[in-house]
Amino acid sequence: MTFEIMLVLLIAITAMTLFITEKLRVDAIAILVLVSLTLAGLVSSSEALSGFSNSATITVASMFILAAGLQNSGALAGIQRLLGAARSPWQFLLILFGLLALIAPFVNNTAVVAIFIPIVIAASLKVGLAPSKTLIPLSYVSQMMGVVTLIGSSTNLLVNSIAKDLGHPGFSMFEFLPLAAICATAGCLYLLTFGRWLLPEVRSSDLDNLYEFGHYISELKVTAESKLLGISVEEAKLSKNYNVYVLELLRDGEKYWSPRSEELQEGDILLTRGVWSDLEALKDEQKLDFNTQTDFHLKGKKQDKSVLAEVMIAPQSRAVGRLLSVFNRSWRYNASVMGVQRRGHVVRNQLNTLRLRIGDILLLVLPEKDLAALRKDKSIIVISQREASQSYGWRAPFAVATMAAVVAISALGWLPIAISALCGAVAMTLAGCIHADDVYESTDWSIVILIAGLLPLGIAMSSSGAAEFIVDNSIGLVSHLGPHVVLGVLYLMALLFGEMMSNSAAAVLLTPIGFSTAQLIEADPTPFLIAITFAASTSFMTPVGYQTNMMVYNAGGYKFSDFMKVGLPLNSIFWLLGVIFIPIFWPF
Repeated sequence: MTFEIMLVLLIAITAMTLFITEKLRVDAIAILVLVSLTLAGLVSSSEALSGFSNSATITVASMFILAAGLQNSGALAGIQRLLGAARSPWQFLLILFGLLALIAPFVNNTAVVAIFIPIVIAASLKVGLAPSKTLIPLSYVSQMMGVVTLIGSSTNLLVNSIAKDLGHPGFSMFEFLPLAAICATAGCLYLLTFGRWLLPEVRSSDLDNLYEFGHYISELKVTAESKLLGISVEEAKLSKNYNVYVLELLRDGEKYWSPRSEELQEGDILLTRGVWSDLEALKDEQKLDFNTQTDFHLKGKKQDKSVLAEVMIAPQSRAVGRLLSVFNRSWRYNASVMGVQRRGHVVRNQLNTLRLRIGDILLLVLPEKDLAALRKDKSIIVISQREASQSYGWRAPFAVATMAAVVAISALGWLPIAISALCGAVAMTLAGCIHADDVYESTDWSIVILIAGLLPLGIAMSSSGAAEFIVDNSIGLVSHLGPHVVLGVLYLMALLFGEMMSNSAAAVLLTPIGFSTAQLIEADPTPFLIAITFAASTSFMTPVGYQTNMMVYNAGGYKFSDFMKVGLPLNSIFWLLGVIFIPIFWPF
């Protein structure tokens, strides 16, 4: 082992540890990797910065803009009507899978799941299905369909880009289609049959109405006109009469040991838990006020129609770890936080001292005109909202035609995918499908930076000989058993890495290894690169294995073990099909 190999492996292992432990943001880890490789002299300055001009980075950024254009133009507005037309759980799932098959191959699957979550929850309840029976399938099928095309997932583009740098000719737009079709068919059949019974039945009476999604922790302030003055919570029988439970009584910033027996005074704050309609009924009948950080609807803006919206703190949100009070002050919309729902935990602190976590659901009241801006914020996912119907006009078909043109032009080889996607993003912006000011907000820059920052690691792995060293001391030990066994082992390695850390990081680490493996056994590298692409792009076993899994994990009320129970058999099916069919479509 040379000193260069040792340095590259040290940086790679450190990065893997940080990805797995989530001590830092993924984009911050990528920048640290880039800086470390440069300072150690393992890549040149031009190689260190090459990720920012790489076709994969440009394509991924453009695809976020294209996806936002499709959504904002109303091109996907018919989804809710189609799912709402289902009359049985089977029909609902078949329609859902069909829609994902049409959309997910061409739109980043993270964007697809964000769009579908509120629609699927509402439609599930309408046909009598618990959302927990449909949200995991939503995440899984979006991943399956994401490997149908080269642009369906950022991981596909990343493997393709690194492979080209290593001397491989790269993949065409529909290169993965034969294997993807087989795996997706098998995966959908599994989810419709055996997998359907493994999915948990998380039901709650609170889900009977989408706009009363769960129990909220809210603050109610006792006013001078309140009927509760001079009597205790216990005497008022709030839990019996309103189904609202008083968790804490705060007076002058101090908590009282016995909140239910203390006589209430003007200015007291009751930390309450209940369904939103019950909280509103209590507030109106007992003449209380919601204790919110902002109150635009009370300060001269009564002409603005206010609406309720439920938003979930998204994975990698800038709000994670911040105090709710600070988050609310920096919120650019005229919104008031009316309540908080935290999965598996009852909040007993005043809301302005609460630090937000991934998956927290906030109940907001805001002007109806601000709903469009709210939906564009990548730090949150809008779970439900009441908003007026919109007329989108000609922009919806234009957005669909633009997306189709991007795919067709690239598939026919008229333009590289990066250029065609960039042209499509410009066309949608000029047409007003997405406002120019919203282009930057629609792009998940953490993913873009992650890809750009990690690409130099792939270069260093290859140029330093670290990839060959890993192959010789791992996969090389089974190379005498034949290429099929080597392929199976490499697929399992990629699968394990993808479940433990970022899929992009797994792809960067393993693509040079796959290429070196092919050289070791004197075989075509294509089947090994295909195996890495599929394994890294389809992570079913843990909620942290893929961003879409984390998104539905909180929205569906799942346990960590639910993903293992449903995902392990599905990953096993994909592994078996990959080992069988990859050598058939892409011979060694």
